[in-house]
Amino acid sequence: MTNSTNNAVIAKYEAWLNDPIIDAATKEELRGIAGQEKEITDRFYRDLEFGTGGLRGVMGAGTNRLNAYTVGKATQGLANWLLSGATADGTRPSVVIAHDSRNHSPEFALDSALVLAGNGITTYLFSALRPTPQLSYAVRALNASSGIVITASHNPPEYNGYKAYGADGCQLIPEEAEQVITSIGQVTGFDEVKRISREEAEAQGLLRWLGEEADQQYIDTVVAQSLNADLLKDGIGEKFSVVFTPLHGTGNMPIREVLKQVGFSNVHIVPEQEQPDGYFSTVKSPNPEEREAFTLAIQLGQQVDADIIIGTDPDADRMGAVVKNNEGEYVVLTGNQSGALMVHYVLSQLKERGQLPDNGVVIKTIVTSELGADIARSYGAAVENTLTGFKYIGEKMTQYEQTGEHSFLFGYEESYGYLTGTYARDKDAIVAALLICEAAAYYSSQGKTLYDVLQELYAKFGFYLEALESRTLKGLDGVQKIAAIMNDWRQNPPVEIGGVKVESVLDYGKGHDGLRPENVLKYLLEDGSWFCLRPSGTEPKIKVYFGVKGESNDTAAAALQTLRTAVMERVDRSE
Repeated sequence: MTNSTNNAVIAKYEAWLNDPIIDAATKEELRGIAGQEKEITDRFYRDLEFGTGGLRGVMGAGTNRLNAYTVGKATQGLANWLLSGATADGTRPSVVIAHDSRNHSPEFALDSALVLAGNGITTYLFSALRPTPQLSYAVRALNASSGIVITASHNPPEYNGYKAYGADGCQLIPEEAEQVITSIGQVTGFDEVKRISREEAEAQGLLRWLGEEADQQYIDTVVAQSLNADLLKDGIGEKFSVVFTPLHGTGNMPIREVLKQVGFSNVHIVPEQEQPDGYFSTVKSPNPEEREAFTLAIQLGQQVDADIIIGTDPDADRMGAVVKNNEGEYVVLTGNQSGALMVHYVLSQLKERGQLPDNGVVIKTIVTSELGADIARSYGAAVENTLTGFKYIGEKMTQYEQTGEHSFLFGYEESYGYLTGTYARDKDAIVAALLICEAAAYYSSQGKTLYDVLQELYAKFGFYLEALESRTLKGLDGVQKIAAIMNDWRQNPPVEIGGVKVESVLDYGKGHDGLRPENVLKYLLEDGSWFCLRPSGTEPKIKVYFGVKGESNDTAAAALQTLRTAVMERVDRSE
């Protein structure tokens, strides 16, 4: 660290200590790290920035932390941005706010609402924790100008975050996010953050509470996405056994209600993980991408002989599924596998009913498996690739809704995010839970499991296998190491990797295939395999994605292992 950088960090640290607006408890926390250069640097070397998931960071005091002050400043910046775009006729903007079960989420949500009210902006605030996709739906249903969700998704408990949405219910796309970031940067002091009391906001009609009526509208809309309600009402739903864990998050009530309404009555909730808990005390990380998160659910599944096990992350935008293999053992489906199964189910059911449009489209990300794409094309659907982040899928949905070029059928990403229907512009674990359970029950009525269907798809389209590796590199040093890794691979691209020739390099940093420039590198190999390097937009990580295709599961698995080993050896050297 240079002296100038160190001086700037110390100046920010001391400014917080001397700011009369900063409360005593926060100052006491900062005094507790006096003299700890590395800790002070990590807290103050930057301001939190919007990534693929908005503003996200560890909670605590400092500019590089989530706290009442950084949330207030972000909200003031958002308010200024909204007011600058207010219509000439004087119509005031409005915002919908939701939050998850994380520590301090309710407080951050209410404080955001009071800052917006202080700026004369009407805010609709959910009375308790709600799923992120319900926020996306509510923004559209209420014709609001923007939305905010206080959540850090599946991150560990020390994190929280702030997702901002546009009027279409989609997370802010880069151009909008940059405008908001600029607006936030123009808020130079916490004394510029306008805020009124809850009582004042309610009395002026600037703070309005959302409850059961809004919930039912959302539930009804999700239930309407069912493709086999008649089958379930014929008795399959009573026999078919489902185990569900909300992992201490927001998915508990809406998923139970949706499954009940479509006809699933044999649903078991993991009792230890049913209630909200900001510490997520029963898991290392509340992430349905990880098998460990399903430990208790699998134990319950074995007790009740569950046909399927599902789990959702804290803000219920990601859904993971566990099914039985041919030996009767529970296996966790990857996001790519669940996505491919749902693409197949949705499109096959629409085709069977004569409802599959000629201009249908399935939208996925560039790091998502090609299996779902192959399945979609076999039904005559177009396939669109986007950058990583569901906001890009939502952006495409809005574009096609406006142009009529395509009819949206399904959108998904390998990180367990799925959506069908056009009621929202974000991934929805509630509708994904409905679809995966309904598909499993449908195939069960034919004597098949989802695992059986997956093997049939592999046999028809090829054995696609994927993997994800990541390296966590925290703090300023971590930022520099991630930059060094990307620079090394960009400046010195491999000619071959794992004994296989590299056919082409796609540098998305320069823009590619009509997509915005983004710091992503994808390498396509001669044998049809690929790998992709991408710094995470929400965590201090560099992520490396892998995809292979083989003639059998064994050949694909061997190729995948060889590729992973060769790539990660070089990634680790690049640090």
